[in-house]
Amino acid sequence: MSLLTEPESLETGHPADTLRWAAEQFGVDGIVVTASFQNAVLVHVAATAVPGIEIVLLDTQYLFTETKWFVDELTKKLDLNVRIVDPLPHVQPDNLWQTNVQECCNIRKVEPLNRALQGKQAWVTGLRRADGPTRTNVRVRSFDIGRNIVKLNPLAAYTDDDMVRYTQLHELPTHPLSERGYPSIGCWPCTRPVGSGEDKRAGRWAGTTKTECGMHR
Repeated sequence: MSLLTEPESLETGHPADTLRWAAEQFGVDGIVVTASFQNAVLVHVAATAVPGIEIVLLDTQYLFTETKWFVDELTKKLDLNVRIVDPLPHVQPDNLWQTNVQECCNIRKVEPLNRALQGKQAWVTGLRRADGPTRTNVRVRSFDIGRNIVKLNPLAAYTDDDMVRYTQLHELPTHPLSERGYPSIGCWPCTRPVGSGEDKRAGRWAGTTKTECGMHR
């Protein structure tokens, strides 16, 4: 079967089915999950469907303290296999986010992601169509030509209500900032709370035309 062919079962099945399919196709060592840890759903799906699967957190040097705490809590609660990927050694905390936000993302997110994906055959993300207008066409399975890797978005069809139901059903903790008006959580310099009626990602890179960090192209 061609890697560009999306089996209907993946599009309509449970997110865990996508992870199990990937493990059968590529082996556990051939898959990497990247998670921002703004909620627990993706990492719970991955860790319960494929125990021991590698979950990568990109430490941009500007993660919220609450995010770091949440990662520690989930790692203990769910027995996650988390690998922290840092920027290259020469990249140190600075004020680049104030003058060139795209380059800041490039050296702290895109380059570390590319390293994390080296040697892998499948990349699992938490992208959802409900995240906002830039993601309405997200498919459960696609192929990242630039990185030469199968890209899986097992939560693509999940609505916000689905996320809440899953969290409640499995009694998962929630990110502390999610109850303080942060529906989308990235780095602290470039994330603000979202006002009533605003898009969920309106708090990301507010005041600029930027809508994505560059990881998902």
